[in-house]
Amino acid sequence: MTRVFKPLKLPSVTAYLIAGVLIGPYCIGALNIDGVGFTTAEAVERLSLISEVALGFIAFSIGNEFRVSELKHTGKQALVIGIFQALTATLLVDLALFAVHLIMPDKLSVPQLLTLGAIATATAPAATLMVVRQYKAKGPLTSLLLPIVALDDAVGLIVFAVSFGIAKTLMLGSVDMVSIIVNPIVEIVCSLTLGAIMGWVLTQLEKLFNSNTNRLNLTIGIVFLTASLSMLDFNIGPVHISFSSLLVCMMLGTVFCNICPLSHDLMAASDKWTSPLFALFFVVSGAELELSVFADWAIVFIGAVYIIFRSLGKYWGAFISAKATKCEPKISKYLGITLLPQAGVALGMCATAMQLGEEGRLIRNITLFAVLIYELVGPLLTKQALTAAGDIKPMSDEVKQRRQTKLEQAKNKQ
Repeated sequence: MTRVFKPLKLPSVTAYLIAGVLIGPYCIGALNIDGVGFTTAEAVERLSLISEVALGFIAFSIGNEFRVSELKHTGKQALVIGIFQALTATLLVDLALFAVHLIMPDKLSVPQLLTLGAIATATAPAATLMVVRQYKAKGPLTSLLLPIVALDDAVGLIVFAVSFGIAKTLMLGSVDMVSIIVNPIVEIVCSLTLGAIMGWVLTQLEKLFNSNTNRLNLTIGIVFLTASLSMLDFNIGPVHISFSSLLVCMMLGTVFCNICPLSHDLMAASDKWTSPLFALFFVVSGAELELSVFADWAIVFIGAVYIIFRSLGKYWGAFISAKATKCEPKISKYLGITLLPQAGVALGMCATAMQLGEEGRLIRNITLFAVLIYELVGPLLTKQALTAAGDIKPMSDEVKQRRQTKLEQAKNKQ
């Protein structure tokens, strides 16, 4: 698929997603031929473990961007921009969907629009990281982008918990302060604590080995274990204890890269190992996308409003806050475009929104519609923005000549 889309200059992420759509239950799978494609959505869900593990490695890699030496230069800017652009997206989506509610109150309720506004905060780190890796993007925009994408998870958790708590209050008529305030704070604190402990454990265990192979095996094993532990979910009295796998594994990578002297080499080796895992992750993600959402005109209309105003919120929120924190003009101009992809975290939020019953189903379908559009278009826009900002460099003539020479030598040997 990457070869098919190469003439269109589309990122590999988009090719993987389309491959997933093609073998999903709405294309080849609809033929109901045993062993050919995913014939049902349940067949795709059985591969959810792949998504969990892949997201763990994605977060682990992003944690590498939180090195203290580098955060001294970009930490304040990343924090301000990360919070401001997320809240701006929520505000604009809330206002736009409230106008839709006034026009057709029978299609969209206030609890639904508040929940969708909170989901608008989330940005997909997976697609962004894949584009950065594929094109070896490097520069001031990339250095700022990855920490901001990671911060989106923490900001999104808080905004979603508050908005969803208010939505449930409007529906049930009772205020639950534990769900609105305590649970999201507990989730963030527990996630960061677990990630920090596992990062320290990994660093101590690395000291026991001299072989780089054994160290790589250990690193991969600890990420698997950490991703597994982050799935724990239980209650202590009225307080719900849960973890964000993205935050846990991100903190694992952050602590590891700051206290382990070998982290640079091990992170690089881990990145090479995870490439096929990430490709599989996006194929499965593509197969999960429900094309049936296009059958309802109300979902398409509300989804289009959601996409337009979330995009405006992300762009102008990033633009204004980047200007305020005195970022370079090219960062202010292109940063917001790179924050458009949306997937895993948003889908997790809409799964929680299913607690609203029938109203949660509309939220889920609109989110699926938005994810379908963002995941297919977002990586291409990210690539174009990074190229325009100068972080993606065109292949030099020297590199092209070297590759051509290697190809010719290989043909001659054959």
